[in-house]
Amino acid sequence: MPPSYRYSKLFRRSRVLWGSFSVWQPRLVFWCGALAIGVISVGFAKLADLAQKAFGSLTSSGEWAFLLPLVLTPLGFMLSAYLAARLFPNSQGSGIPQAIAARHLRDDEDRTRLLSLKIACGKIVLTVLGLFSGASIGREGPTVQVGASIMLAVARFSGMAQARGLILAGSAAGIAAAFNTPLAGIVFAIEEMSRTYESRANGLVLTAVILSGLAALGISGSYNYFGMASVAPTELRDWGLVLICGVGGGALGAAFSGFALHCGQKIRRWAQPQPLKRMLALAGTCGLTIAVIGVASGGTTFGTGYEQARTAVEGNALPLLFFVEKFAASFLSMLSGIPGGIFAPSLAVGAGFGSTVGSLLGTSVALAAILGMAGYFAGVVQAPMTAFVIILEMTGDHQAVIPIMAVSMIGYVTSRILSREPLYHGLSRVFIAAAIRARRAVERESE
Repeated sequence: MPPSYRYSKLFRRSRVLWGSFSVWQPRLVFWCGALAIGVISVGFAKLADLAQKAFGSLTSSGEWAFLLPLVLTPLGFMLSAYLAARLFPNSQGSGIPQAIAARHLRDDEDRTRLLSLKIACGKIVLTVLGLFSGASIGREGPTVQVGASIMLAVARFSGMAQARGLILAGSAAGIAAAFNTPLAGIVFAIEEMSRTYESRANGLVLTAVILSGLAALGISGSYNYFGMASVAPTELRDWGLVLICGVGGGALGAAFSGFALHCGQKIRRWAQPQPLKRMLALAGTCGLTIAVIGVASGGTTFGTGYEQARTAVEGNALPLLFFVEKFAASFLSMLSGIPGGIFAPSLAVGAGFGSTVGSLLGTSVALAAILGMAGYFAGVVQAPMTAFVIILEMTGDHQAVIPIMAVSMIGYVTSRILSREPLYHGLSRVFIAAAIRARRAVERESE
């Protein structure tokens, strides 16, 4: 073979690999999207913290300021519900069910009703509004919808055909950047979002998590969500926490998810004659009830619950009934239909439950809080691997790896026995059914 031929062939190959813009354009857009998820997640977190601090300042700045939530919270809930219905439809609730539903839909138009840049902007604004109003919500679930929306936009801008894989990657990147838990983002994508192992999407998920994580680290630095914990069972009664927090946390989580699915179905039927008017009334009622609970608890049930959960993880016992109050506030916040997630409030409920168990048994409050978080979280989302990995990454408690794994599994099994349908997947069916009805209505009009 002549040398000139070999050089010509090598040049053509290198030109295909490195010189073709059409080859690199989708990758560059994808990388930019992943980096954007990290940057936006950090900005979202800072806005959420500012909103929560502003609410705390307003409600503690005067003699009667502690009663301000009785007005501010229901009005904020009603405003958020109105804006969600009128300006940002399908932004209600956590956002994870919308991302799951979008992966099951085949039509691009149906997907964009659930995931779009407009909805992502609305999700951020309304979640921040909810926290400013004292809602017991988190930003982590909404970050999943934001990340999935960005990646679906990437699919359109770059011409990439892997919409389902990109939604999965965006969801994983959102969780990873929101909690600074890259492993949990990957496990969440596999276990909760897809419920299966998809080898073709692995590269997309891993790359998105790495790039979004690097962007978040570049802005916020390396940190553990709840700091560093170093507690492990040392006595027999410490090991008793594994069973109690597993069964008790799983049962409590099953109650939350089961009641949420049941009540959600009843509310949708009840709201049908006048959906906007009735949902606004429901949001206002839930907001007022949450305000009453918050005032009665001294303000501990407002917001994400991060401070309370961290207090318990550091070994300081929470009030014995905190987990009951936080459970009620979180459940009503979800039932109201305003945008907001349940990840952070669930961790607070679990930490409160564990703190109460640890206090009553005279064991380590820190260990009990960590195990309570694992058991309750696994019970709510019915994703034991995600629960185990996310708790381990957030607390850094490598000495309690086996107990956390055991509690997560026990919580999951208990929850599955009591509530057969996983919360997020049950909620996703509502969006899938709505998309199918909308598609059929359009087809009937065109006939």
